[in-house]
Amino acid sequence: MKVLIFILLAAELSLSQQNPGAKQIALSNSDIAVSDNAFALFSNPAGLGQLKWREIGAFYSPSPFGLSELSNAYAAYNEPFGFGSIAIGAMTYGFELYRENKLTLGVSYLYGNNFYLGAAINYQNVSIKKYESKNTFIFDFGFLVILPGHLHLGFSYKNITRNSFGLNTDELPVTFQTGVSYQPIDNLNFSLAVEKDIRYKASPSFGIDYRIIENVAIRSGISTEPSKYSFGIGIFYSIINFNYAVFTHQELGLTHQADIIFSFGKK
Repeated sequence: MKVLIFILLAAELSLSQQNPGAKQIALSNSDIAVSDNAFALFSNPAGLGQLKWREIGAFYSPSPFGLSELSNAYAAYNEPFGFGSIAIGAMTYGFELYRENKLTLGVSYLYGNNFYLGAAINYQNVSIKKYESKNTFIFDFGFLVILPGHLHLGFSYKNITRNSFGLNTDELPVTFQTGVSYQPIDNLNFSLAVEKDIRYKASPSFGIDYRIIENVAIRSGISTEPSKYSFGIGIFYSIINFNYAVFTHQELGLTHQADIIFSFGKK
């Protein structure tokens, strides 16, 4: 019974771990219209085109909520080109009885001076010990628009082909997310987003990102459906950006997340 509970819990929580990155988590994943680091590959691939530099990110959460069974890790690499960016990434989630792995390839294309169009293809595998392993491809789409007045508009659509694993008729999550961001001054950004899984109620979220000094930013966010409160900090030094986040889950309590990003050629 304990094994079954863990498998079901892991499967359910994996749906909430689709958008990695401690910055994103600190903002309660309200940053769909910001998407300005390598982890945009997993949330809104259109945002990758904003990165005019090479970037590598690693995110690792070995024991969320004190449960090693929920361990997850992500890595992402972005390479800029004249037309936009191409990125690759990987994810692993779970433990020896239940495991998800994913490989992702994303591309972002800049149209004109202010419209980014992005797409990603994911090869995803799920395996349960003593049961067969299943594989599938998942396709994601997104765009990001830079508007006058320091406004950004973002949108993403995940699993646009509504794929499932093998002959299983239960679709993998199909989600839409849209939002705006507003930067009233250079060191302050507000973000607002709404995410909708077609099976559940819409989940609105709000976040604030404030660069208190040149090398330090503080962040906070809130979301509902489910209720979540988050806080984080970003530290910038040379090519290194370290991000930390803490957030509360309405049933499991509080947990910590962290990532590190290396930016090469960023001005």
